[in-house]
Amino acid sequence: MRLTEDTYRHKGLRKKLTEGIREKGITDELVLNAINNIPRHFFLDSAFDEAAYADKAFPIGEGQTISQPYTVAYQSQLLEVKSFEKVLEIGTGSAYQAVVLASMRAQIYTIERQKKLFESNKKFDYLKKFPNIKFFYGDGFEGLPTYAPFDKILVTAAAPEIPPKLIEQLKHGGMMVLPVGTGEVQRMMRITKLESDALKEEVFDQFSFVPMLEGKK
Repeated sequence: MRLTEDTYRHKGLRKKLTEGIREKGITDELVLNAINNIPRHFFLDSAFDEAAYADKAFPIGEGQTISQPYTVAYQSQLLEVKSFEKVLEIGTGSAYQAVVLASMRAQIYTIERQKKLFESNKKFDYLKKFPNIKFFYGDGFEGLPTYAPFDKILVTAAAPEIPPKLIEQLKHGGMMVLPVGTGEVQRMMRITKLESDALKEEVFDQFSFVPMLEGKK
């Protein structure tokens, strides 16, 4: 069962969480405002109400997690999202990351491979407040060629390597942020597609994500 009330207590906990993320080095005010304004406890079962504003990941079923808020903020900051950009997200999960990006006024296209999570989000009333999010059930490795090219792409699962079909769907000058690696810990990377089709690769901190898997389930 989901909670639907956002109390002063929740808002206070959220403010504390946001300040903690700021102290860890997140400086993008659009990202911090999104974290501060979005009721994360709505995205979790009511049993997690007290814990929803801890800077931790939590299970959401189907072997997936709602990412740690700091990780969400870190990826969002690296993506340098601007208003009205088309952003492809691979791995909708709880839809928390999608809402953070939508709150930054981007147009979000998000793919989920787990049918149960996709169906659950269709019934999640809070998401109806964000008409700038479009939800798709499919294989993240395939992307959404029909809607390409995208200004930005965000991958919220650990890719074994940079997915070539996602690079194809990225605009020239566009950026993709994703964790890359097959072990328990991955490196966060930012890939910029240059006008020449060459790729500029930047490597950042280490994180731990669930693996990116092919196909639908």
